[in-house]
Amino acid sequence: MNLDKDLERIALQEARLQFRSFDAHSAWVLGSRLRALAEQRNLAITIEIQVNGNPLFLSAMPGTAPNNLDWARRKKNVVTLMRRSSYAVGLQLQKDGTSLIEQAGLELRDYAAHGGCFPILLRGTGCIGTVAVSGLPQRDDHELIVEALAGMLEERLEELALDNLA
Repeated sequence: MNLDKDLERIALQEARLQFRSFDAHSAWVLGSRLRALAEQRNLAITIEIQVNGNPLFLSAMPGTAPNNLDWARRKKNVVTLMRRSSYAVGLQLQKDGTSLIEQAGLELRDYAAHGGCFPILLRGTGCIGTVAVSGLPQRDDHELIVEALAGMLEERLEELALDNLA
């Protein structure tokens, strides 16, 4: 994995995966899209979407556990604070050789700089909420969200997806 290349691609994702408007119906559409992807692929994930702290969509697929929702909460806290995807924050910390505790004094009990939470961004406004997925390896959690957002926003996934690690 090339950290610089991944960080550059995630910045592109964050620049292009932005909504003109986002409301409860949008959250339902996005959450349902993620849930359909999980069902098609038999993925045990938890999905949480919130706007301005208001939970608008929550789904736990068969095979998940309560800790998946806790991971989603911790990743959501990172995105809410940093206004970047949790995967980008984690990769940047890795690149810098530091941690959330060292950099910002954030406790791991409440913050997780691991892939799987993406900011809900409004063009011209910025971050208004988050979409979180938990249950897969962190890169896969992140990529599933990007896939769902790209489909919903009619963006070309092949231009936004991270490179395969294989």
